[in-house]
Amino acid sequence: MQTWITMADSLKPTPLLEQHQQLNARMMGFGGWNMPVQYEGITVEHQSVRQKVGMFDISHMGKFLLKGDNLRQKLQPLVPSDLSQLEPGQAKYSVFLNEQAGIIDDLIFYFEGISDSGAEIGKLIVNASTTAKDKAWLLENVSAEAIGFEDVSDSHVLIAVQGPDAISTLQRFTPTDLSAIRNYRHQSGTILEQPAWFARTGYTGEDGFEVMVDPETGKKLWQTLLEAGVAPCGLGARDTLRLEAAMALYGQDINDTTTPYEAGLGWLVNLDQGEFIGQDTLKKQQAEGPPRKLVALEMQGRHIARHDYPVWVNDQEVGIVTSGSFSPTLGKSIALAYVPTAYAKSGTEVAVLIRKKPQLATVVKKPFYRRPKA
Repeated sequence: MQTWITMADSLKPTPLLEQHQQLNARMMGFGGWNMPVQYEGITVEHQSVRQKVGMFDISHMGKFLLKGDNLRQKLQPLVPSDLSQLEPGQAKYSVFLNEQAGIIDDLIFYFEGISDSGAEIGKLIVNASTTAKDKAWLLENVSAEAIGFEDVSDSHVLIAVQGPDAISTLQRFTPTDLSAIRNYRHQSGTILEQPAWFARTGYTGEDGFEVMVDPETGKKLWQTLLEAGVAPCGLGARDTLRLEAAMALYGQDINDTTTPYEAGLGWLVNLDQGEFIGQDTLKKQQAEGPPRKLVALEMQGRHIARHDYPVWVNDQEVGIVTSGSFSPTLGKSIALAYVPTAYAKSGTEVAVLIRKKPQLATVVKKPFYRRPKA
């Protein structure tokens, strides 16, 4: 489970800490980092992203630079997704798995292409709270020399700019044609006349980019976007946004005891790509069906189902809530929960035990929110 703590002295600061303090952000510990939870307020920040544009300091994310001969082939046994078909500039969302197909972490692999020397180049972005674990797992299975491993987690700023106006706003400060970078693509370029890397990925359900730059450029970019009217947003709004989009949070919705098929991530599994860690368990679950599934719940009242609240059917506990909140966009309480597969069908009624009282909820299709098509 992700841990929130308040002892700032024991936490890592991102390079943008001073910028957050100047904005009087409410700071808390997250994954070992001192992070802004909110500025003006979670609902205001949430709606800024849904309606216009907001930005997040996500410099705490783990960032690995990789370079080596046959890089994709060497990484292939660690993930259930086929990396061989990736073209330069493409990205792939996937997971590290243990032998039981439990999710060690979810990640995005960005394939840069092939260098003049013939080596393949890529980036790996992982969760902040699991960076050390991911690094150890990666290097336990592939040598650092074989993949030219470099951990730049602490030395690069990563800013996510998300929302309907994200591209038009960001484009003002870069000559790189952002509209030419399609979804789940990435490209190197410049911003504010400095080197930058742009990835059209995100964690909010909205369009936008994640921009990686050096710390000094990051500070200037944050201030520039602030002056351009981009709303600073904290982890609170990031959580409600990703929940509406039914995007899993590692440590809550997925962990090393949940498999991709259970978590609704079966779409990233390719059982025919060759051998990979956890493959036998996934083959069995594909044939027999997973014993439980992560479902979307819509509460029938305004009660909020929180993490670890029990899910009941016919006066018996059958599952557990992993994430829950009031949805600012939908105006209702929503949650994600694991339930036996027999109760995972859309329209099934269940109850969530809140303060020792059962509150009715309905299983609905994921995601709760899908952005309007342009």
